Amino acid sequence: MIEIKDIFKTFGENEVLKGISAQFKPGKNNLIIGGSGSGKTTLLKCIVGLHEPTKGTVSFDGQEFTSMNFTERVPIRKEIGMLFQNSALFDSMTVEENIMFGLNLFTDQSRSEKLDRANFCLDRVNLKDRNKLYPSELSGGMKKRVGIARAIAMQPKYLFVDEPNSGLDPKTSILIDELIKELTEEYNITTVVVTHDMNSVMGIGDHILFLHQGQKWWEGTNKEIAHTDNKELNDFVFASKFMQAAKEKL
Repeated sequence: MIEIKDIFKTFGENEVLKGISAQFKPGKNNLIIGGSGSGKTTLLKCIVGLHEPTKGTVSFDGQEFTSMNFTERVPIRKEIGMLFQNSALFDSMTVEENIMFGLNLFTDQSRSEKLDRANFCLDRVNLKDRNKLYPSELSGGMKKRVGIARAIAMQPKYLFVDEPNSGLDPKTSILIDELIKELTEEYNITTVVVTHDMNSVMGIGDHILFLHQGQKWWEGTNKEIAHTDNKELNDFVFASKFMQAAKEKL
């Protein structure tokens, strides 16, 4: 479980996060949603240590991450998998080499063991035998799946995903959502997803945190979101659905 308590983040005079607290449980798809500038990506970066909170604490299974130094954080960071918005694959590396990147850095496994793990992960994301392709030879959806394979290669306890459906068509987006959901449940991962995609929210949102102007404005499940009387959340949901419907007609 990941627990955040009273997280503030300030850049100069700009207070981006204003006292956010929440718990993200294993085996659940925990979604952070909100409009542009609401603070959702900043919150994700504070949780994984890319930003240091101005105030507040982040704990991984009872271990207070925010109070640790760089060396003390290493064991937890080894248990973190990340899927970046643009997949962030290394263009000069093959699919296989991209997936093995973390294994080469952080394990003493033999090459055979690392290859076995890479092949397992590729098979798990339905990209069997694509080992020798380069990112330039992949579609957007395939790049996302390779990114997921790389993220799970280290068998993470915690998986962080930033806008997984950005730039994808609706059909591929659904496939990515289903894959994230399956992996989360199958391996009991604590998954945190930043998204603005309402299809993702309604499809896999076990636990949803809605941010508005840097504050936690609403918290609940995808079943509860349809019945909320929270005006700002309803405005966000309606606008998101309207924009999605418009895009699909183009």
